[in-house]
Amino acid sequence: MPEPAYSASSAGDMVAAGAGAEDSPPEHRPEQLTVDSRADGDRVVVEVRGELCLDVDHEFKDRLFQALEHSVSGLDLDLSGVGFCDCSGLNALLRVRRQALADGKTITVRAAGPVVERLLELTGTQPLFASDAEHDGGPDLGVEVVQLRRAMRTRPTIDLARGVLMATFGLSPDQAWEVLVHSSQNTNTKLHRLAEHLVEAVQGEPPPEAVQQEVAAAVARVGSGA
Repeated sequence: MPEPAYSASSAGDMVAAGAGAEDSPPEHRPEQLTVDSRADGDRVVVEVRGELCLDVDHEFKDRLFQALEHSVSGLDLDLSGVGFCDCSGLNALLRVRRQALADGKTITVRAAGPVVERLLELTGTQPLFASDAEHDGGPDLGVEVVQLRRAMRTRPTIDLARGVLMATFGLSPDQAWEVLVHSSQNTNTKLHRLAEHLVEAVQGEPPPEAVQQEVAAAVARVGSGA
């Protein structure tokens, strides 16, 4: 059985030493991103395929902003062809969503694969990209603004936690993200709260036992390629 991922005395030392960094796997080359847009009445349908990660963050965001400018009422996103999406991709969606809100437009996710659906569920951002018909009693602008601000605020902590995992266990960015997502699911812990636990561990505050065990197990799984 794997040892707990963190303890109050060892987490900071492991990060400082970059434990396992020399055994880091080769840099992952993301699947090529394609973004296709077409007009559909007063809206623009955007079909996205590939991987949404830090390497394509700016390109993806720029393409969405361009499509938003050419729309009258907003965008409908087809993300069913997205095979990977981390918080960088989500951050791009949130920034464009905020601009759409300022312009009096909306952004909906018309279709999404399991990876995107899981990410939106874990981060509590699904309502931000739901169509009016999916909202009970219609959209509440005040609630949407609060949810958007909360999602934007938690992103830096999630990025920091991913960096902790990369430095401590010699993981790639994609592997660290996978550990975060699976640990969040298996412990029924919100993604941002799990990230806070890992960051606090570096400062000497050990995470709950269940989180330690699950993170250790997830690290072992991604390390073995399971």
